[in-house]
Amino acid sequence: MYWLRRLFAPSPLPAPTPLVRAQFQRPARTPAAAPAPPPAAPAPELAMLAGRFQRFMLGLPDAQEGDNPHEAALLRRLQIVGERFDVRSLPRLPAVLPQLLHALKNDDVAGAELARLVGRDPMLVGEVMRVSRSIYYRTLHSIQSLQHAVVLLGQDGLRRVATQHMMKPILQASAGAHGLVAGQRLWDHAERCAHASAFLGKFAGCDPFEAYLAGIVSNTGTGAVIHLLSMEEIPSPETLSPFFLDGCAQLGASLTLRAARHWEMPGPVIQALLEHAEEEAPETMSPLGRTLHVAHYLSMAQLLRDHGVLDTMPDLSQAWPKRFAPAQVARCQQDLQHQFDAMPREKGC
Repeated sequence: MYWLRRLFAPSPLPAPTPLVRAQFQRPARTPAAAPAPPPAAPAPELAMLAGRFQRFMLGLPDAQEGDNPHEAALLRRLQIVGERFDVRSLPRLPAVLPQLLHALKNDDVAGAELARLVGRDPMLVGEVMRVSRSIYYRTLHSIQSLQHAVVLLGQDGLRRVATQHMMKPILQASAGAHGLVAGQRLWDHAERCAHASAFLGKFAGCDPFEAYLAGIVSNTGTGAVIHLLSMEEIPSPETLSPFFLDGCAQLGASLTLRAARHWEMPGPVIQALLEHAEEEAPETMSPLGRTLHVAHYLSMAQLLRDHGVLDTMPDLSQAWPKRFAPAQVARCQQDLQHQFDAMPREKGC
């Protein structure tokens, strides 16, 4: 894409923003006499999950023991190019989408007005008609008009269709011309993360659409990192360390945040992505930030299991007892499995 090529365009370097390595704290030891704590997903398990996910998304082989003397220089090159990134080269959202999403915040807006806005984008019209005619929305009567389809979808359904129409082509193309598989993986993660974020957001008091939107854009910047790595010769990629993977994740999160600001996303979404990029402490995160953090891990696990990277689905229900009740996390994992288990897997996975 043009905006990815612009990553390499010369421009003044801003003051470098230090990337904060994600911290995975080991559980505190308890005295021998103290009662055993309830079972929890230990931090090393979450770190392992994040590492497997990063390798899968970046197209790197499974990890092997050994030091990679080239990784520090490689990571710094990626960071420097990321600092040069000009957000003005990002594609603008289709003009109708901000207007449509603004109209959808008004519960009293008429179906005819929504249909008029949708009708200004022929591709969005096609997507609305396709989804409304799907098995999920099928009724006894065929869809006779765009207004009928809009009313049938409802405001929540229309928000999601519009958001997918906006983000799917961007994510699928963001990894570059040689990253078709990576682009599809980005979209697969986005769908799952958005679904999990909206599901958990109900328990955290988040706006449902803002939770969905945060999830669907949360990994946008990773496409640029994938593209940059594809242009590098990486000696012994199997020995790249967790530190290198953390650095790539932080760079992707930083680029995602800048993209979301460029697109003028809602304030709570920006705040959640900022917390995600800076790895805020759990007690200082906003409700949507906490929701996005957990949804990100649940969607990681679901995606890796769906593509055969994990043999079984890890039980993460006990991993964040101070954020969500274990039963809520378990229900979210079950719902993800119900929604996405039937989706086809990549060949060879």
